[in-house]
Amino acid sequence: MIKKLIFITLITQFVWAQNDTIINKIPFENYNLNWVNGQNRQKDFHLQLKDSKGETILTGVVYLDGHFNYNFSHPKDNTQTISAVTARSNEFSLALASIGIESNYKNTIGRLWLQTGSMLNIIQETDGSIYRGRNTSTGNLKFIREAAAGYHFNVNYGLNVEMGIFMSYIGLESYLTQENWSYQRSMVCDFTPFYFQGARVQYLPTKNYKTEVWLLNGWQSYNSWNKNPGIGNSNYYRPTENIQLVANFYYGKDSKSGSPELSNIMRFHHDNSIVYRYFKNETKKHGLSQAAFSLNNHYGFQQGDGLKSKENFMMGSSLVNRLWFNQNKIGWTSRIDYVTNPGGYLAFTPAQSGAIPNDYEIAIANGKDLKMCQFSTTFDFMPNDIVTFRLEYAYRNANVPYFTGSGGTTSQTGFSNDTLDPNWKADLKKFENRIILAVNFRL
Repeated sequence: MIKKLIFITLITQFVWAQNDTIINKIPFENYNLNWVNGQNRQKDFHLQLKDSKGETILTGVVYLDGHFNYNFSHPKDNTQTISAVTARSNEFSLALASIGIESNYKNTIGRLWLQTGSMLNIIQETDGSIYRGRNTSTGNLKFIREAAAGYHFNVNYGLNVEMGIFMSYIGLESYLTQENWSYQRSMVCDFTPFYFQGARVQYLPTKNYKTEVWLLNGWQSYNSWNKNPGIGNSNYYRPTENIQLVANFYYGKDSKSGSPELSNIMRFHHDNSIVYRYFKNETKKHGLSQAAFSLNNHYGFQQGDGLKSKENFMMGSSLVNRLWFNQNKIGWTSRIDYVTNPGGYLAFTPAQSGAIPNDYEIAIANGKDLKMCQFSTTFDFMPNDIVTFRLEYAYRNANVPYFTGSGGTTSQTGFSNDTLDPNWKADLKKFENRIILAVNFRL
């Protein structure tokens, strides 16, 4: 009898130990990923509410991002075009102000971020799906950056089920500029979504690998274009702390067609990236402390309703090198990226149509394929993980007139409430030079 009790006790302890092992499995454990392009560089989270056992109940976040964007063209309407980061030129702007709370308490998942700032006008208000039907608008959702509820299941290294508004998984660089190595994002990332509304399942079968499946209303759209949701898949593999491999996919019918029927235009998009840290020595007070590079590649197309994929595709790459100095308090980034977008189906519209077509519209109508390259170099001063001071120079060049000139893109006087001169057209040119001074705060 005693032997049986001892045996049962040992078996019970073994099962409990196994259960504890499952519960305590942590993906990417002991990995410090704050150096990765597109990841939060904070090490400490100061606004936390904990229970009597020391377990975190809520984490609060405050985020502020302001800049002065100097465009050498001096557009008379102070409007910056072809950017999802900077909306105005030659003036001070609050790009983004956001507060939020996050919780993973007792396996529940809750997240709410509120936002305001000039970035909202560029990103959220371009959502055309809100014009289908009633009871839809950006007005009731655009001030929510991210909001989701879900549950974490203790399966392998984690199984999360969530529903809500999420930051997009497509593209390497983040919606939050503090998380990127450069302030102005690469064009392959600027042309792709920043948010999705839908549901997702995240599964981590091993410590080093995460895969996700998404069901979405559409391509950066609060509402749906048709009867079928978009489908997405994201995959992260981090074999060591020094390397990250990502592959993402999207498929859906998203673009409004010219007919009264629901959209028959199918869109596919894929991006992949590698981020590799090839040097690390953070012990020295001075000199080089880290060095890393990232390569992000995109390919996508749409077809249907008479559109052909060979005439409506987007392809591009962004190569970035990042150096850190003085125990990561100083950063220097160099980036070059290139994108071609025949048909311009994912490109920004440089100007509203005036009384006569602008030079970009004329070039596209004549069969020109939009091709663009960008170079930037960025200097960061980061005295701590709360504040970042950033100085950046960016040069861009296109094969068609695409960037704003001194005449602006609003009207002949620069004011939107003026009646357009019938002979006026937006002033566009093929190149652009800018200097950006930015300050970022995150607590």
